[in-house]
Amino acid sequence: MSQNATEILKAVSPLSLIAGERVSSGATFTVHDRFSGAAIAQVDQTSHANIQRAVTTARANLKKVPDGYERARILRKAAEIIQSRKQQFVDIMALEAGFTAAETTNEIARGLDTLEISAEEAKRICGEMIPMDGNPGQKDRIAFTLRTPVGIVCAITPFNAPFNALLHKIAPAIAAGNAVILKPSGYTPLTASLICDVLLEAGWPAELLSLIQGEGAEAGEWLLDEQDINFYTFTGSTRVGRIIQQKAGRRRTQLELGSIACTVICDDADIELALPRILRATFRKAGQVCTSIQRLYVAKSRIEEVTARLEQATRALKSGDPRAAGIDVGPMIAEKEAIRAESWVNEAVAMGARVVAGGKRDKSVLQPTILADVRVGMKVVDQEIFAPVVTLLPFDKVSEVIESINATPYGLAAGVFTNDVNTAFYMARQLRVGGLHVNETSSSRNDGMPYGGVKDSGYGFEGPKYAIRDMTDEKIVTFSLNDPA
Repeated sequence: MSQNATEILKAVSPLSLIAGERVSSGATFTVHDRFSGAAIAQVDQTSHANIQRAVTTARANLKKVPDGYERARILRKAAEIIQSRKQQFVDIMALEAGFTAAETTNEIARGLDTLEISAEEAKRICGEMIPMDGNPGQKDRIAFTLRTPVGIVCAITPFNAPFNALLHKIAPAIAAGNAVILKPSGYTPLTASLICDVLLEAGWPAELLSLIQGEGAEAGEWLLDEQDINFYTFTGSTRVGRIIQQKAGRRRTQLELGSIACTVICDDADIELALPRILRATFRKAGQVCTSIQRLYVAKSRIEEVTARLEQATRALKSGDPRAAGIDVGPMIAEKEAIRAESWVNEAVAMGARVVAGGKRDKSVLQPTILADVRVGMKVVDQEIFAPVVTLLPFDKVSEVIESINATPYGLAAGVFTNDVNTAFYMARQLRVGGLHVNETSSSRNDGMPYGGVKDSGYGFEGPKYAIRDMTDEKIVTFSLNDPA
């Protein structure tokens, strides 16, 4: 490990956090530099006993949850502390997530927005008045609903957005007044550790926050066994999402799962608008985003132009060490994942696909790759590749595209570039996806909007307002009034 990395890591605790106390189980797992592969930290593998203690302590201290005004203050204070330590987060994410400078800057900016929106929502959680006199004989009754915290929220977060995706789960949970138990990806535990320290410093009660560290499925399985956990919010694979759904039983969940994200360029599209957005949405974070464009449908009248211009722009991208100046695409999360994605590309080529750009790998770095002449039956088309690889699919009619997208098992988000309002509305009604973005890509997102999918892409919404709605219970209260006369 370099001296620079050693200095960076001094600010981060490798221990688990149980009800505000840093603890060690004696067992550890290794965190690696995503580019070099070097070991950078040994992180505590939280024990079963400590997980049980985290849940028991949280349950016993739920009355210590601050009021809405104080929760908002804590979240805003956390944002201020993060802003003052921004470089620590930038350095850690470059090491453990392989993010370029542009990617870490964007990740932090969005996370600060998520904290601010959550703080605002913490002060306006409310129910509604119920018009009781709409039923006969009920004119002397008044009714309203209250929203109350569910209790304990368990957040299981992914490696590909170790800062903002994590905050999209725990900031609304705190805003809603719940205790939080956090289980980050074993690939990116250090960013989560820094965030927990910030929340405690900002004033969140120690008994209501635990950080469960772990590599592999064991810690997650123990968390699912804890019946005192009221709500699970998870981002990850559809396979794991199904396990969580089954083991959660009647307890509520929010699941953001797999995707084959698609974007459509119609024959009337503004290419000058579309191509820069498509390039970024396809290759940012080395294509390891649920909404990264994997299928790019292009009207046949525009396919030659789009292919040529996208090839030129893609070949100009620089890939390599994310800490080096001018790098656009960094490493994938592990060399084995880069090897898998490269094998899918090679298999497609063997089946008749053509590499327009990229296709080569150096350890964990896979070049930004464009494939043409692809078809159903190739893994690069049929399965989520989660890599910097996009496939080009020409089409004649929009109805063909809708049928093709709906035939996938997933339905997270799609994008379409068109100047035809009728086409846009037709696709909005016909596509089975959680979101359609017109003149934006499938990867378009505002951190205040509802974000979630259908089919094997999961259910429930992120976005602070919508997550808070899920992380609270609604209770009806009625009053029968007597005529004082």
